[in-house]
Amino acid sequence: MKNIDSFPGGYHPDYDPPVRGDNITAERYFSKEWMQKEWDHLWTKIWHVGGHISDVEEPGDWVRHNIMNESVIMIRQEDGSIKAFYNACQHRGNRLVFSDIGGGETITCSYHGWKWGKDGVLKQAQNAEDVVGGNPCGKLKLVELQCEIWAGFIWYNMDPEAKPLLEWLDPLPEMLAGYQMETQTRTLYLTTEAPCNWKVIRDNFNESYHLPTLHPELATFVEDDYKNTHFQSYQSGHNVMVMKGHQPSTREIPQEFCEPPLDVVLEYWGLDPKDFEKRPADARIAIQKAKRETGAEKGYTFFETLNDAQLTDYYHCTLWPNFTLTLSADGFQVLRSEPHPTDPEKCIFDHWFFNPEVEGRDVVETPCGPKPFEDAEHETIVYGEKSLGFVADQDLSVGSSQQQGLHSRGYTGGVLTGQEKRIQRFHELLNDAVGVGPT
Repeated sequence: MKNIDSFPGGYHPDYDPPVRGDNITAERYFSKEWMQKEWDHLWTKIWHVGGHISDVEEPGDWVRHNIMNESVIMIRQEDGSIKAFYNACQHRGNRLVFSDIGGGETITCSYHGWKWGKDGVLKQAQNAEDVVGGNPCGKLKLVELQCEIWAGFIWYNMDPEAKPLLEWLDPLPEMLAGYQMETQTRTLYLTTEAPCNWKVIRDNFNESYHLPTLHPELATFVEDDYKNTHFQSYQSGHNVMVMKGHQPSTREIPQEFCEPPLDVVLEYWGLDPKDFEKRPADARIAIQKAKRETGAEKGYTFFETLNDAQLTDYYHCTLWPNFTLTLSADGFQVLRSEPHPTDPEKCIFDHWFFNPEVEGRDVVETPCGPKPFEDAEHETIVYGEKSLGFVADQDLSVGSSQQQGLHSRGYTGGVLTGQEKRIQRFHELLNDAVGVGPT
C-alpha cells in the first residue's frame, strides 16, 4: 500500500494486517449450526443500526428493528436523547409494537393493556393491585440496551459490556466527519429478502475484483484497476477501499475520450470534455479544482469540509461485520445484509441512499434514478419483481447461483486473489468470533 492523498493522515502500516490463510468452509453459508453460533457469539455482541434520527423526530416517536428473532424499539425521550428497549412486554413477553415506526406518550401491550412510558417505565396495568409482589406501576421497566448516535444513525448493542460506539468505530468517525452524514436526507429506503446467505453479500462488498465483469459500465467513470485502488483494514474488523472517481479505468487500453457520464459532469462544472481528449484521466483533478472554486456558489457549501480526494473519489467503508457505506461528495449509500430469521440460505438486504441539501435542488440522483429530495418511505420489495438499483441488481444477480455452488463437493474453500484479502480477513475474524479458530 502507498502513501496517498485518499486517506486523511496518510498511510499507516498497521492498516494492512496479515492473514492466516484459513479455509473458507462452505457450511458457514448454509448450516443452521453456523447460524446459531453467529447468533450466540456475533449478532448479540456488535453494534447494530436500528434506525435513523429522522424516524424519531419528536418525544415518544419510536422506530423498531428486528434482527433474526429479536426485536428492539428505540424511543425519543423528552430531553432529546434516544433509549433502546427490547420489544417485549415484561408481563408475559408479548411483542409491543409490530410496525416500523410509531409514536405516542405510551406504548400499550395488545394482550392485557399494560402501558409503558417512553422512558420504558410501566405507567398503567390492569388490576395493578392484584400483581404478585405489589403494584408494579412506576417501578417495573422494559429491559434497556446500550444506545448511541453516530452519522445520523441510531445504534444499539445487546451486550452490556460492549465498548462505546465511537471507540468501536475508530478510526472511521474522524475520517468521515467531512461528509456530515447526520445532515443528509434519506431519499431511497428499500428492503428485500435475498436468496443467499448474508455473507455472500458481504464477500461481494469486500472486494472490487467483480467490477469488470458485473459492472463494466462503471469503467467510464471509476478507476477500477486494483493497482490504483487503495485499501485499509483495522483491528476492529472495519475496512475501507478508496477508488478514484471522475476518471476512466486504466485497467485495459487507456480510454481516449470522456464518455458519459464523465462528459456531463465536466460540463456541469464549467469544463469542456474536448479539452481532455487523449488525457481523460486528468479530468479528476480538474473537477476537484472546479468544485473547490465554484461549489459554494452552486449551493454545495458542504464541500468545504471535504478533502480534495473526497470531492471526486468513492470511499467504500465496510463496518464489521455487515454494514457498508459508499460515500461520494453528493451522497452516500447504505448496503446492509442481515441473517434471515430462520433460513441460513436467505438474508435481509437493505439499500438506502442519502443526499445533502443543495439550495434550489428538489430532485436528486439516487441509485434508482431521480427522486424527490425528501424523506423516502420504507418500501419492502419482493426480490426479482422490482429493481433495487441497477448496480445492486447486478451484485445480487449472482447471489442465488453462488449459494447453490457453495453446496457442491467441488467447492473446497476458495482460491482468492491478493485484492480479495479483505474477504480472507473477514472470514478469519468470523472464525474467531464464533469460536472455531483457525481452519
